[in-house]
Amino acid sequence: MKNLSYEERLRKLKLPTLKYRRNRGDMIEVYKIISKKYDSEASNFIMLRKDHTERETNRGNTKKLLVQRPRLNIRKYSFSVRVTHLWNSLPESVVSAKTLNTFKNRLDKFWQHQDIVYDYTAEFRIDTGSHSYNNSLYNNLSESSEEDQ
Repeated sequence: MKNLSYEERLRKLKLPTLKYRRNRGDMIEVYKIISKKYDSEASNFIMLRKDHTERETNRGNTKKLLVQRPRLNIRKYSFSVRVTHLWNSLPESVVSAKTLNTFKNRLDKFWQHQDIVYDYTAEFRIDTGSHSYNNSLYNNLSESSEEDQ
């Protein structure tokens, strides 16, 4: 085991990278906020888009977050700005889950083939329909059943 690289050890032990776990945790928090698992006043900083057109709802999901353009670097890395593109890239089948555990299972299934699961140098591959790009936590980008197993 000690002769294996970090990525090989993660694969052998079936442990996802810290980067993957952080992003997964962020998506779980967004789900809790949107599904009102928290006090409504505590979740005022996450805003859903209200200007969906029929064309836009065919791509991604119907619970898209409003993309905020921060003026200052201090805000650029805040939770509400950081999670927007990744959340908006999730399909309707994931974000429309009725329970938290169903959301987690569907998210894991949707992300199971992402390189970031075992490669800490990788980024999420995001396909928004008209654009494909890699998502980084540190870059400001411009742009089934109820109990799934």
